[in-house]
Amino acid sequence: MSTFNPNDIGNINNNIFGLPYNVEDAQIILIPIPWDVTVSYKTGTARAPEAIFDASFQVDLFDWAKENAWQTKIAMAEIPLEIKEKNEKLKYFSEKIIFELSKGIDILTSEEIQNNISIVNNECFNLNLWVKDKTKKNIDKNKLIGIIGGEHSVPLGFIQALAEKHNDFGILQIDAHADLRNAYEGFEFSHASIMHNALKISQVKKLVQLGVRDFCQYEYDIIRQSKGRIKTFFDRDIKNRIFEGKTWKNICDEIILSIPEKVYISFDIDGLDPKLCPNTGTPVPGGLGLDEIYFLFENMITAGKKIIGFDLCEISPGNDEFDANVGARILYRLANLMALSNGV
Repeated sequence: MSTFNPNDIGNINNNIFGLPYNVEDAQIILIPIPWDVTVSYKTGTARAPEAIFDASFQVDLFDWAKENAWQTKIAMAEIPLEIKEKNEKLKYFSEKIIFELSKGIDILTSEEIQNNISIVNNECFNLNLWVKDKTKKNIDKNKLIGIIGGEHSVPLGFIQALAEKHNDFGILQIDAHADLRNAYEGFEFSHASIMHNALKISQVKKLVQLGVRDFCQYEYDIIRQSKGRIKTFFDRDIKNRIFEGKTWKNICDEIILSIPEKVYISFDIDGLDPKLCPNTGTPVPGGLGLDEIYFLFENMITAGKKIIGFDLCEISPGNDEFDANVGARILYRLANLMALSNGV
């Protein structure tokens, strides 16, 4: 530490962002999960943790929200090769299932599809157990945790682990999609079912969604029938209110009022304007800018909300690595804001 210069070029011999911290000493541990087994459009998010790590050395360590942010001890755990290898093997089965379904074949009438779905569901269940065990061990050491996906299904085990520590908390979901489908394409733990599964956890008292603009009638009905447990700030409604003269500050105040004191942030990068994430798995026109999101987060912390964990998912590096560069900067900001809200 005595020789570390936060103004210098990022040292690739150090940990993520060129910071001189290791997992044992870190206050915040970033856990990479290279998994995109159930993606239903474009693959590639399994390569995100490695691409984000590589891009992170170009991130300057100054942060407006936190003085001397580089002193926050952030470290990324090693990319689990066993998960990466299992992901590659399972994609054969999931891609075959999705292809067959796209031809109109009924899941219930095909024994082969049923068998392949069982294989995928069992391994996704095992991944959830792995994530829960990994995160719980670090939570028990009083570490703060961030998940680097991978597809959006991967944080479920982490949310389950947090539920064993916190009696109640909310989820703030940044996303183009509602992710409330029940076993989408037959996959119980689909990336499109993450919030459906998270809401099975009784400690999750509130789901606040922001940026949603691509969803089905079933999901819309679930939101309307949730008796306030789900509060969705649809992208269309946000834009219309701004067009009519409301300020983003006004809208942020409403969002913050709807969020419980303890909040888990689930950040699917496709919630942003796709010009910031053109290679994400399911890009959708519209969305928010990063400055708007950061403004919300900072005001949320000023209002006394505590970030108990987060995930950053659905980044796909593409060929130009632009998405990974954006993702690395979001990751650094999320980690610093979580530290700030916890007095670290």
